[in-house]
Amino acid sequence: MKKGNFAVLGVVITLVLILTGCATMGDVARSKAEGTSKVYPVTGDQAWDIAKAVFRWEGADAIEEHRKDNYMLTSSGVNLITYGAVMGAWIDTIDQNSTKVTVVTKRRIATNLATTLTEDTFHKRFAQAVEIIRAGKSLPVTPPN
Repeated sequence: MKKGNFAVLGVVITLVLILTGCATMGDVARSKAEGTSKVYPVTGDQAWDIAKAVFRWEGADAIEEHRKDNYMLTSSGVNLITYGAVMGAWIDTIDQNSTKVTVVTKRRIATNLATTLTEDTFHKRFAQAVEIIRAGKSLPVTPPN
């Protein structure tokens, strides 16, 4: 095989790997069972607002809200270290003052080493927001320290 053919073959293999490893918001919507869940001492409405705030704090693009089905989807774009991510949050009311929040984050390209938001970071930010709400304050536009 000629040297130029190896280069073309390498490009084709790379493209196939990238294209077959791309996650979509549809993939996230079907992945609730794979997500990380935690229960918080907030109402379903409060949890909904907090989830949107966390996604915004972490640089998400537009948030696609499916309120009647209790979930939202969003994504983040390409930056210097990642091709972005697709993310979803499910808000399930347990009782009047407890809500189960499940989050799924997927790298747009499975081989990407970094992502813009992890499930652990989402829950860390969510817990911070719960404390803000419980203190009687409004959620800030920018993330708390």
